[in-house]
Amino acid sequence: MSPARVDTGAPDVRTTVTSDAVLDAALTVFTARGYHGTALSQIAADLGIRTPSLYNHMRSKQELLERIVERTLDEVLADFEQAVHGVTDPVERLRRAVRVYALRHATHRREALVVNRDTASLPEPALGRMRERRRDHERAVRAVIADGVAAGVFRVDSPALASFAILEMCVSIARWFREDGARSAEQVADEYTAFALRIAGHVEGAPDDQDR
Repeated sequence: MSPARVDTGAPDVRTTVTSDAVLDAALTVFTARGYHGTALSQIAADLGIRTPSLYNHMRSKQELLERIVERTLDEVLADFEQAVHGVTDPVERLRRAVRVYALRHATHRREALVVNRDTASLPEPALGRMRERRRDHERAVRAVIADGVAAGVFRVDSPALASFAILEMCVSIARWFREDGARSAEQVADEYTAFALRIAGHVEGAPDDQDR
């Protein structure tokens, strides 16, 4: 990584910078350096602007992190809701929910790494809000597994523990996945979906499977 440029106070090289561009630059630098290891001057350098110009788009470094985390968690919930919308079979609901979550961690690695590493750096009440958003997703996945247990298509003693294992397994993808690796993001998502069904104790040939 090349060293950050020094903020000399010279006129900005880039005259038009959007709030989305600032957020994307913050995401890039947070990914590389961590939230606490990032200075606003480094984000400005990534954009080719002076540090004071950042304040046209944000109030603080903390606000940038909060916006990244909130946007990402909102997208995770939207992914889930869209994936399972109109699907009643618990097996297919879990398959779709896990596939989209695994795929997100392969295709949105920066967001996944920052959210899972740096969310705890947020102060209250922002931290509490973000944790509750994450719990919303965890509860939704747990409910799918519990429904499958009730329907006899999953056999697992603790839907809560199974859902935790599945979600943590998917989170790990962001740490090791590479676009030029042996498997594509879609292949990884498919394999992790199969792993998830095993963790949930999927019963092959159960009535819901035969009806599908």
